[in-house]
Amino acid sequence: MAGSRLDLVFGGATPQGRMLLIGAGAATDLSPFDGASTQIVQGFFPDHQALKARGLDVVTQASGSFDAAVVFLPRARADARARIAEAATRLPPGASLWIDGQKTDGVDSVLKELRALAPVDEIQSRAHGKIFRVTLPQPGWLPADWAARDHQAAPGMVTRPGVFSADGPDPASQALAAALPEKLPTRIVDLGAGWGWLAAQILRHPGVETLHLVEADAAALDLARRNVSDPRARFHWADARDFRLSDPVNGVIMNPPFHDGRAADPKLGAGFIRAAAGLLTGAGRLWMVANRHLPYEQALRECFAEVSELGGGSRFKILTATGARRPGRPQGAPRKPRAR
Repeated sequence: MAGSRLDLVFGGATPQGRMLLIGAGAATDLSPFDGASTQIVQGFFPDHQALKARGLDVVTQASGSFDAAVVFLPRARADARARIAEAATRLPPGASLWIDGQKTDGVDSVLKELRALAPVDEIQSRAHGKIFRVTLPQPGWLPADWAARDHQAAPGMVTRPGVFSADGPDPASQALAAALPEKLPTRIVDLGAGWGWLAAQILRHPGVETLHLVEADAAALDLARRNVSDPRARFHWADARDFRLSDPVNGVIMNPPFHDGRAADPKLGAGFIRAAAGLLTGAGRLWMVANRHLPYEQALRECFAEVSELGGGSRFKILTATGARRPGRPQGAPRKPRAR
């Protein structure tokens, strides 16, 4: 849908000069842009890799200066402001900054805010969204609080706009942390580690020798590196659903996402469950939290021999499973013993 709005303003003519695109994804129609003079900022691992495979210049943080930019709005208002502020610092006065977004992502409110700050024109509507141009005034035109800033979300831990649960520890992760046994396995993977709060709780338990933090959001993983300084921690920027290690582990702990955009998609959590089974030894154990209504039990039983609920409440359920059926191994096939 963003691509159709880009066609409205660029009209099939390739923009001149060096272009910066912040937030373009794998599904964005990038045909109006010259790949040789365009830099794309995309920190979500699956989109980043898909764009990179097309031979595009894709980075997790912008570098250098540009002649024009397009910001694709995210859902979070603070993140949207931070993207706009980042683009503005890369452009000279008089440059064109295009803003593209869905109505459900707040494009109308962003348009209203920017109209009060700078010249706005070329407003086009299509596919339940808008795209418009801001002509940049002299530096200092944006309020200082639009720029991304660290926010203390827990004692000694910081977050930034745009990461999941940026205001503090997610209640589901808190429930999972409270349900974990006192002693944990030696080798653990935290799938979907976010900015590191759950990992920090895991590392407080006796028994842990190595903890792998796996996160697809580059910004969240950078925060996790700052928040978790324990030398037992290992950090991986990856899609949790495809993540593998050379040797299996004996514990996986996770609070998997269940939204694709605004729509609930239990297939995301099922993908995490299959990945966990592929990471664990046969005797290893999975602990996970999920919203009470999500039907993960079937996926768990397909991947594990034993599944049970540890507890929870009306909002969340804490599930555990063992006896992983690793990919490629038939159900009932003997497992090679492995010391824990």
